[in-house]
Amino acid sequence: MSTEALATFRPSAQQHTEAAYQELLAHFSQVFARIAQGATEREQQRILPFEQVQWLKDAGFTTLRVPASHGGSPISHEHLFRLLIELAAADSNVAHLLRSHFSFVETIGLQPQEFQDRWFPRVLAGEIFGNAATERGGNALGSTNTKLVKTDAGWVLRGEKYYTTGSIFADWVVVMATTEGVEGRQYAVVERHAKGVEILDDWDGFGQPLTGTGTAIFTDVAVDEQNIIQRKVASTLEPAFFQLCLLSVLVGIGKAARNEAARIVATRTRTFNTGSGALFKDDPQIQELVGRLASNVFAAESIVVSAARDLDAALDPSLGLNAEEAFLRAELAVQQAHVAAPKLVLDATSELFDVTGASAVSTSKSLDRFWRNARTVATHNPVAFKARSVGDYFINGTIPTGLHSIGEAKGAK
Repeated sequence: MSTEALATFRPSAQQHTEAAYQELLAHFSQVFARIAQGATEREQQRILPFEQVQWLKDAGFTTLRVPASHGGSPISHEHLFRLLIELAAADSNVAHLLRSHFSFVETIGLQPQEFQDRWFPRVLAGEIFGNAATERGGNALGSTNTKLVKTDAGWVLRGEKYYTTGSIFADWVVVMATTEGVEGRQYAVVERHAKGVEILDDWDGFGQPLTGTGTAIFTDVAVDEQNIIQRKVASTLEPAFFQLCLLSVLVGIGKAARNEAARIVATRTRTFNTGSGALFKDDPQIQELVGRLASNVFAAESIVVSAARDLDAALDPSLGLNAEEAFLRAELAVQQAHVAAPKLVLDATSELFDVTGASAVSTSKSLDRFWRNARTVATHNPVAFKARSVGDYFINGTIPTGLHSIGEAKGAK
């Protein structure tokens, strides 16, 4: 896609209809198809998808939630997450690494007008954002070891992060830090290539290897005071948005596994002495296996899309929801999706091996990548905690809440 396409493409922003979504999908389907080409080889050879990210920027994909008041043509959450599912089906790494970007675009919209006026034009220009929030350990819950320090020359950032998904591809990194004497935590937005910023590709997880989810080191990085914001997530829809990004990636992995299962069966000519002797594609038992796998993926996608619609409903002014009602509408829907969808996809990516033979485990085919990637995404937030929260709500009416922080538990030695 050319930069001209970025400048001229304007989706039917306020038409949250199926026709509007199909218009979006038609625009992006070609770039998704290009991204799908070589996705397996990139994982096998650990080739980071810098080029593929640029294609999406050129196509305008990263601008899709900029408000109309700032020159954008914002699409609904439902349409964004459906597109992310299709992108993840092409390459789950690429969809995942953009989670930080789209999340910060949502954060910009919660800030004062001056902040929006400074950052939305950058998003429209194609600039993207990465994340540096979590530390490996040693930080107290609700605090960070990464600090913002006021010096004679101005503010500087000092610290080290891990799980910095997307930052190696980004133009800007959104860094969570704490400041002595200031309650809570802050976001410091710094340039990816600024002096003192070092980002390593050292993510050692067995899945999602190309997301840039590694170490970021900040050594006296200069920070413009205008680019420091207080982190506030209580009773906002940000946590629901963050999680729906991950669930969309998970469903996309399931769709890719479904497509691969169908392709394998349709083209297989070799059979077993214990089978019917028919071609796999004509064997009723194999057809049933693929049908069950596909149905699991359909159910997972339906759950995630339904939750995205609840996120849209929470923001619909015509419903007249107050802040607490809006939060509950979105958060409860996403928490239930979080409990239900991962197992469906994990089952599907495991059942992929049941539709073929021992040759499926050949490392040259990398069929294990679907399960590995799905398992990695599904571990981001333990399902048990979300299930408990949902149960507490339906039993006791307790509004779902979260710590919104990762660190050492109280009493830890």
